[in-house]
Amino acid sequence: MQKPFQEPKLPLPPPLMMSESGSFAHYTLTSRLPAIARRVIAENDFTPKIVNNLETLIQELTDGSVRSLQDDNSPDLTSWNIYLKPFVGKRWLDIPWFFAEAYFFRRILEATHYFLPDSSHVDPYAVQKYRGLETANDSIKAISTKINHSEKDTTSLIALLYFGLWGNRADLSLWPVDAVDSNYNSLENHPEQTQVLVDDTSVISDKIANFDKVRIDFIVDNAGLELVSDLCLADYLLDSNAANIVYLHLKPYPTFVSDATIKDVRSTLKILATDENSEVRRLSLRLQDYINSNRLCLVDDLFWTSPLVFWEMPESLQQDLAQSSLIFVKGDANYRRCLGDRQWDFTTSFADITCYFPAPFAALRTLKSEIVAGLQPSQLESVSRQDPQWLTNGQWGVIQIGN
Repeated sequence: MQKPFQEPKLPLPPPLMMSESGSFAHYTLTSRLPAIARRVIAENDFTPKIVNNLETLIQELTDGSVRSLQDDNSPDLTSWNIYLKPFVGKRWLDIPWFFAEAYFFRRILEATHYFLPDSSHVDPYAVQKYRGLETANDSIKAISTKINHSEKDTTSLIALLYFGLWGNRADLSLWPVDAVDSNYNSLENHPEQTQVLVDDTSVISDKIANFDKVRIDFIVDNAGLELVSDLCLADYLLDSNAANIVYLHLKPYPTFVSDATIKDVRSTLKILATDENSEVRRLSLRLQDYINSNRLCLVDDLFWTSPLVFWEMPESLQQDLAQSSLIFVKGDANYRRCLGDRQWDFTTSFADITCYFPAPFAALRTLKSEIVAGLQPSQLESVSRQDPQWLTNGQWGVIQIGN
């Protein structure tokens, strides 16, 4: 086993997020995940055996117990069965929430024979991903036009940071594509700034303004509009020469419905390259040129689909990320892994918790789970009064510097 990071050196680390009755985690295990599995059945032409596998998985969520993975020729089988040992035989509702979610999505791939030698490696979420990109077409046209003609200045950079934040709303594991509003395309006005609970955009832009051909990394979250927003920010960083090289860290296989893989990046650029809009084609070709010249690098690692939190990151990956001048950590699940998916007091310093991280980083995340850090006490009363569902409805966000 690789040497892990040390846990944050704070007194009395809080307990892990679990699936207590009445919590969003409980709702996830009992309602959201079964709905996702049913949608996978509905949107794919699977064999009766695979359909039966998925229906069995749905039943397990409420009536069954955790088991080891079956031998499915996967590259992470041995690791997963080691992770599972403490939980085998327990109810799904009695194991840590993030672990249960990661295990569920890994079980989807087992059920659909994703890794078997005679499988065509069908992405069970491909229909949703494609429709998500399709419904965002107007936003993509608008942002392509803006980025192709905007100056590479602080105003444009800050606008792209906001675009990257609100693009994270388009999370297909929470809302099916037909329920997602993709109209977050403004590069001039930011009417939702009041809903950014921690806003370190000026700190981030000042830092980037002093960069000269450095390495910048993205720990990517969703495909679709959010991936396009990440690619637009990468384009800005490379075109302005703030970055000489940008790494996109992607999932090695489909998970959490809309999480982006290398294949998703390539298919997205292929779709954009054939768009009827010349501005979209122009952006796509420029990004493809960066890939061809090894300035935009697409990489994956099995850690990103593991149930481990970020301070358990393998030493080899830690050492690689340590070479970065700035890492953008995207999305809710990655934010939870930054905090160890623990029930921190919401006013605990985000930087203190994430002091273990190997390089400077910025988290861009819309809130979709009952975990957050770095807020002011006065904010808690105000936002709770204004929106009782603020922790989970994706309408509030953070742009937050860590470590």
